Amino acid sequence: MSDSTTPRNTTEISLLGRSYTVSCQPGEEDGLTRAAAYLDLAMQGIQQRGNTISADKVALMAALNISHELINSRDSERAMQQDFETRLTALDRQLDAALKQVPAESVQRAKARADEAKNA
Repeated sequence: MSDSTTPRNTTEISLLGRSYTVSCQPGEEDGLTRAAAYLDLAMQGIQQRGNTISADKVALMAALNISHELINSRDSERAMQQDFETRLTALDRQLDAALKQVPAESVQRAKARADEAKNA
């Protein structure tokens, strides 16, 4: 949440040929400009497909489309994260199984060599 005493910057954006001055946190101007350009492209695409749709409806449809993209992206990211965690767990189990097959004497020798290398 932003503090009302925090200094704000303003930047100019354009949506469907209309200019708007919007405020933002310092350093967020570039991100806001990029977001506005993305929204403008989405709005232009909807406007070109529709028959004299009001700017309000164009904005609403663009917001719905972008929200849908965001939700799909987040769902995909969650699925990839779960897949990564599943694979990591499987690798961890394989490593544990492999280490259990190594004789304890070999493990102790390897640790001793590692300690010697550290002290050298």
